[in-house]
Amino acid sequence: MPGAAALEAYLAQQQRKQLMRFIACGSVDDGKSTLIGRLLYEAKAVFADQLAAVEAQSRRAGAEGAIDFSLLTDGLAAEREQGITIDVAYRYFSTPRRSFIVADAPGHEQYTRNMATGASTADLAVILVDARKGVLTQTKRHSYLAHLLGVRRFVLAVNKMDLIGFDQARFEAVVSDYAGFAASIGAEAFTAIPICAVSGENVSAPSARMPWYRGQALLAHLETVELAADGARAASLRVPVQWVNRADASFRGYAGQIVSGVVRPGDRVRISPSGVLTNVARVMVGAEDQREAVAGQSVMLTFADEIDCSRGDVIAAADDPPEAADQYEATLVWFAQEPLLVGRSYWLKLATQTVSAIVQQPKHRVNVNTLEQLAAKTLTLNDIGVANIVTDRRIAFAPYAQSRALGGFILIDKTSNATVAAGMLHFALRRAHNVHWQAGSVAREARAALLQQKPAVVWLTGLSGAGKSTIANMVEQKLAAMGRHTFLLDGDNVRHGLSRDLGFTDADRIENMRRVGEVARLMCDAGLIVVTAFISPFRAEREMVRALMAPGEFLEVHVHAPLAEAERRDVKGLYRKARAGQLKNFTGIDSPYEAPEHPDVFIDTTAMSAEAAADLIVARLLG
Repeated sequence: MPGAAALEAYLAQQQRKQLMRFIACGSVDDGKSTLIGRLLYEAKAVFADQLAAVEAQSRRAGAEGAIDFSLLTDGLAAEREQGITIDVAYRYFSTPRRSFIVADAPGHEQYTRNMATGASTADLAVILVDARKGVLTQTKRHSYLAHLLGVRRFVLAVNKMDLIGFDQARFEAVVSDYAGFAASIGAEAFTAIPICAVSGENVSAPSARMPWYRGQALLAHLETVELAADGARAASLRVPVQWVNRADASFRGYAGQIVSGVVRPGDRVRISPSGVLTNVARVMVGAEDQREAVAGQSVMLTFADEIDCSRGDVIAAADDPPEAADQYEATLVWFAQEPLLVGRSYWLKLATQTVSAIVQQPKHRVNVNTLEQLAAKTLTLNDIGVANIVTDRRIAFAPYAQSRALGGFILIDKTSNATVAAGMLHFALRRAHNVHWQAGSVAREARAALLQQKPAVVWLTGLSGAGKSTIANMVEQKLAAMGRHTFLLDGDNVRHGLSRDLGFTDADRIENMRRVGEVARLMCDAGLIVVTAFISPFRAEREMVRALMAPGEFLEVHVHAPLAEAERRDVKGLYRKARAGQLKNFTGIDSPYEAPEHPDVFIDTTAMSAEAAADLIVARLLG
């Protein structure tokens, strides 16, 4: 049947079409949503009923005979009401030569984090500029971010040319201004196109109103621009393990998406970061065995040997595994309203790996206007900076410049579960390779056996004046009377020595807890029972210390007293000074206290004596 043959040929052609992902970005009201709506319209990717609805809404909004194409992409109610883009809108369209997925990025500065999401997978960025306004701060920020996130092909679309009478001189002035900035970020190769998104000038066809422009229309350029050679298949094998499938007792499969390379049955592979070697037994796509699978495919692999491989590990070519480290330099784009807390423990998610990570004080932040590197103690909303990051264990990674999949990560606040930053790894720090944990000849179990006790950390937390130090002293006295080997770490005492260089800002409190936690862990390794008395106001840091200890070794005790009662006791006069403004960052007054949600022991010192509290803690500890 001729019809069937034609249909088959058409479907085969569609399968062979190359896919391009691009992002439209720039400052607010530069016309990004309108341009994408126009592209969808010109590519005949808009259904008749959808177009009719948009036309009706355009008339209600007062558009005189014109279609507001931005309504095709601004899908949120708040976007339609305010006339702005808030979230990234993804749209698909196709032409005879190429398929496209386009991301419409919001222009407002407060939604920069959404733009970064769209740029992270883009092959090309269309940077829109209002011909009247020229290059703005957000234009530079988006260009810099896109280049930072690996985009190497740029189109400068100078929009709203109709509002300047299609003036060639103004167009060239805007292009010249942008060219200077593009060169400074390493994005010299860009194509400038004068357009009018509303009327479609130079969008799908050359404009008769701008005969001085002799280049391609935007859509033609998108169809023909050479994409970066897809080297994913030729690169070394990388498969981050997402899921271990135990269908039955005789089957163990390792599922994940191939981010680079090719895998075949019989291939020799190495599991990173452990370094274990094995051979691939089966390659499955869906339920079918395959002779090979390539980059971009989701697969299930089985191995010839029973080995330790779990979610987060990376299956790699045996002779070219990825690097593994626990300390790195990275660029961070900060998304959260709350600033970076140096020393705080965040979740770091890279590929299928999730680990605990601490960000050190930034080396610098970048002024996107001048690209000047400025000194910084922290990062705030939309800041871009460079900092060292330490994870709690080694993970497999690659520099972002080599692999987006194994070099790009996000940071997640452990308390709110909000994504606070996106990051790009540069390289492992030298000390990550040079500094290794040295195992002693005498194990911690042996030390504990010599002392005839189980090591533990009793962590008393609560407001100043709640009674922590009093109870901690009694606990240690009772344990000592029972022949137990103990050590008391008190907040005031630590401030005289170990942490004498720290203040009482949130960042300093976090660093103080980190130091105390590490000391407590070492004392636990020595077999001691460690009793601590610290305000330790933040849940994240208390959980960080718990994570340092072996399971069952950390006992969190919430020593509770209402703020009014703590103030009444105020032996040191600290609350009075804080109320008078003489003492800054005082917990309970102008610095928060995050009470434990599920403490191991809860003590209300308004209803229980210190003696009874100490007895309760000892009983819980030794019971």
